[in-house]
Amino acid sequence: MKGSLLTAEIIEPYAEAWMSLAQSSNIVDKMAEDAAGLLSLLKDSEDLNQFLASPIVKAEDKKAVMQQVFGEQVHPLTMNFLKLLVDRRRIQFLEGVCKHFQALLRKLNQTMLAEVTSAVELSDEQRQSVCERVKTMTNAQQVELETSIDPNLIGGVIIKVGSQVIDASLRGQLRRIGMRLSSAS
Repeated sequence: MKGSLLTAEIIEPYAEAWMSLAQSSNIVDKMAEDAAGLLSLLKDSEDLNQFLASPIVKAEDKKAVMQQVFGEQVHPLTMNFLKLLVDRRRIQFLEGVCKHFQALLRKLNQTMLAEVTSAVELSDEQRQSVCERVKTMTNAQQVELETSIDPNLIGGVIIKVGSQVIDASLRGQLRRIGMRLSSAS
């Protein structure tokens, strides 16, 4: 608990500063693309995560690698921000900073994040249906879907919006039926 609180105290100010920079430079959309791209790279490369988080690697080496890996893909202001994180020894929090930046962006755009877990890949029609249901539930202007697949669900979906969870999966329905049967006997 204490570690996550400390992490939040580090992550939030940097993400808010990055958002402020994006807004003042009028490049929020480009910075949002950069954040998504950085998260994707970090997710796909455990080696990059370990390299950036390593206290043994010199700051200049980290900056050089970031310039090679991210250089052409990110806006120069994003690159400067990344170098600042290295200088301040906060680059290991990059994933959290990017995620918090995205949360700030959703708040700015009045967008609600819905985490959807399904047994199989959702069709476009099903995605649209989930979006409409979440809009109705939350009065959000827009809905961003984050999907994952869990074959153990058998069928249906589980939708998580903030602290609300809607379990419309077959596994959930079977569990509820089992609980009713066990309480009836």
